[in-house]
Amino acid sequence: MAKRKHGKKYKLNGKKLILGLLILVLIISLSVSAYFWFNKHKNKKENDELKEKMSDIEEIKPNERIEKVKELQKENSDIIGWLEIENSDISYPVLQCEDNEYYMTHNYKKEYSKDGSLFLDKDYDWSIPSTNLLIYGHNNMSSTEMFVGLMKYKEESYYKEHKTIRFTTNEEDAKYEIISVFLSRVYYKSETNVFRYYYFINANTEEEFNDFVKNSKEASLYDTGVTAEYGDQLLTLSTCSYHTKDGRLAVVAKKIK
Repeated sequence: MAKRKHGKKYKLNGKKLILGLLILVLIISLSVSAYFWFNKHKNKKENDELKEKMSDIEEIKPNERIEKVKELQKENSDIIGWLEIENSDISYPVLQCEDNEYYMTHNYKKEYSKDGSLFLDKDYDWSIPSTNLLIYGHNNMSSTEMFVGLMKYKEESYYKEHKTIRFTTNEEDAKYEIISVFLSRVYYKSETNVFRYYYFINANTEEEFNDFVKNSKEASLYDTGVTAEYGDQLLTLSTCSYHTKDGRLAVVAKKIK
């Protein structure tokens, strides 16, 4: 009889241990979910408050927008400008640092953020300046922030109502007209004769520039009727796309002179 009692005792202890572990896992899961939920809503609130500083874009004069960028730079010197697509959810500061990793997971206050920030490729050289402002942003399916709205450009009807992009730095308030919208992906190093748009920062020759524009136009989902010439300042917005593995969507524009 003693052996049976010990056997039951071990079984009860085993069940209690399993139950305890399940409760612990549940508590951890709920805590993690609550943490991400809190940060998601906190970041959205901060982004909305930040957007208010650049609201009423038709009423704010270019010089005032430039001054607002300068004010933001006092909070974080990595801020190099403000990107906005009129009548859309895309209206955010753009940052640049020594790598292309940090602002994938941090907001403009340098706090952790799942949505990250919009950031300019680290290799863009302002002293030249470089040919192409290559700006990255997340397209998180569980979010509405950053470049999620960029996916709407897959539809030509959306493009026709959002043909220009506004980019304000501490020196100028410029508009860019879109020349191409295309789907792509990150290619393997072994793949040849492919269009790696994400490597194009500066054109060393007119031929390099023309090749980039030609490839962008040929890959475009529709014809915008707009092209670019050597000497034009370009701007490319890049985000993840889920049409294929390592997919990307790119929007290429040129500065309106």
